[in-house]
Amino acid sequence: MNLFAYPAYQACADMLLPMRHGAALANHSLDAWPAFAMTPHGRSLRAACELLMLGGLTPKRPPFGIDSVVTEGEPIPVVEEIVARTPFCSLLHFRKDAVLSTPQPRVLMIAPMSGHFATLLRATVRTMLAEHDVYITDWHNPRDVPLGEGRFGFDEFVRHVIDFTTRIGSGTHLLAVCQPTVAALAAVALMAADDHPAQPASMTLMAGPIDTRINPTRVNDLAKSRPIEWFERNLISAVPFGFAGAQRRVYPGFAQLAAFIAMNPGRHADSFETMYYERGKGDPQKADTIHTFYEEYFATMDLTADFYLETVDTVFQQHALPLRTLEVEGRLVEPSKIRRTALLTVEGEKDDICAVGQTLAAQDMCEHLRPYLKTHHVQTGVGHYGVFSGRRWEQHIYPRVRAVIYDNEPRAVLVSSRARPIQPVPAATAAEVTAAAPVAAAVVGVEVEAGGSGAGNSDSAAKPPTPSS
Repeated sequence: MNLFAYPAYQACADMLLPMRHGAALANHSLDAWPAFAMTPHGRSLRAACELLMLGGLTPKRPPFGIDSVVTEGEPIPVVEEIVARTPFCSLLHFRKDAVLSTPQPRVLMIAPMSGHFATLLRATVRTMLAEHDVYITDWHNPRDVPLGEGRFGFDEFVRHVIDFTTRIGSGTHLLAVCQPTVAALAAVALMAADDHPAQPASMTLMAGPIDTRINPTRVNDLAKSRPIEWFERNLISAVPFGFAGAQRRVYPGFAQLAAFIAMNPGRHADSFETMYYERGKGDPQKADTIHTFYEEYFATMDLTADFYLETVDTVFQQHALPLRTLEVEGRLVEPSKIRRTALLTVEGEKDDICAVGQTLAAQDMCEHLRPYLKTHHVQTGVGHYGVFSGRRWEQHIYPRVRAVIYDNEPRAVLVSSRARPIQPVPAATAAEVTAAAPVAAAVVGVEVEAGGSGAGNSDSAAKPPTPSS
C-alpha cells in the first residue's frame, strides 16, 4: 500500500485552495463591475479565474438538478427523497409530486461505483423520468464513512442491490450501467435461486464487463498484465486524518481521475484552451458547456480497496462469472437459475472500455430464460458514454429500454408499450373465445439485433484498470 500518496495529494490540494478562493473572489468582483467585465481585458481575466476555479477536485456529489419533468403532457415537479440508507449508499427516489392517471413502472438504476458519483447518469435519469418511477443508488464517498462501519466489497455491493430491490418491491425493473452489470446479474441470479418474491420483472445491462475475454480492450489487457498484488501495492492508499473515514484503505479519486486524463491528455488540454478562448471573446455558450462538463468530471469519489481489488481480481483476471465460479457471501452465482426476469443487453459499436460481445455474454449465461424474454441491441456509431447519454441514447436506445420494461410490467394496465390498455372482457365472452381458440394459438414476436465487432475510439490508452464507466 502506498502510505504517502493520499496525504501528499491532500497537502497540495489544501495549499492551492486559497488560490482557487481568490479566483472565485475576483470573478465575483467582475460581476459587480460590469463596465470592466465586458472589455477584452475583463473577459480574459474572467476566463483565467474560471480555469483556476476548476483546477481542483470536488469530493462531494453535485446536485442532480432535476426539478421537474414533462409527464402526460404536463410539467410535473420532481422531489428527491431518500427512502433507504446505509453507511455506504442512499436509495434515492425521484418522486413526482402529482397524481398520475396511470402508475408508472418502478425502475432501480444501479449507478457505477467508479470514481464518479451517481450524477454521471443525470442524463439517463432525466430521460427515464418522463415515463418511469425512478430510483437510483447514490453511493457515498468512502472517505466520509467511518472505519467502524466495516468493509465494503463486491459481496456488499450485491447485497445492496438485493436489499434495495426488495425495498422497492415486487415488479421492480433493474437498469445497470457498466461496472455494476456484473453485480446486478449476480443479485438477480441469487434472488432467482431463492425464489425471492421481489425478483425483478426485467433487467437491463448496458455496456458492462460480463465477460472480458471477448474482444478484450486495452483496459482489459492491462488488468491482466500484472498480479493483483501490484495493484494493491501501487494504487491503494489510506484516507488521511481529518476526514470521517480516516485510515480506511481506498483507491483514491484523484488517482482514478489522473488515469482517466492520461488516456487522452491532449483532448483535455484542447478543451480548456477552447473554454478560455470562447470566454475571452465574449461567446459564453460553448464555454458554459465545457465548464458544466468539467464540473461533473472533476467531482470524484474514492473506492474502497476491498471493492476495487475484488472487482479487478474476479471480473477482469479470474473471469469468475462466465466461468461459473463466482461466489457471493459463500454462495455460487448461477445465472441459469433466472427464469422469470426479462433480459435486455445493450452495447455500443465503438465502445473501447466494454467492447462488443462482453455484455452480450449474459444472454448465453441465462440459458434457461425463455427466448421471448431475451433482447439484445447494438447501437451503431456510439462509444461507451454514448450508450447511456446523448442523442442516440434518447432516440434509439431508450425506446428499446422502455419497450422491454413496459412489455414486462406486471400490472395489466401497462402490458405493452406499443399497445392500447387492455379492456376487461365479460366472463361470457371470454368463455366463448376460449372454447373457439386452438390450443396452441400463442405467437410471440422477439426482436434481437445482431451485434458485430466495432473499432474502439480515442479513449483507449493504457491506464490502471478502473471498474468503471
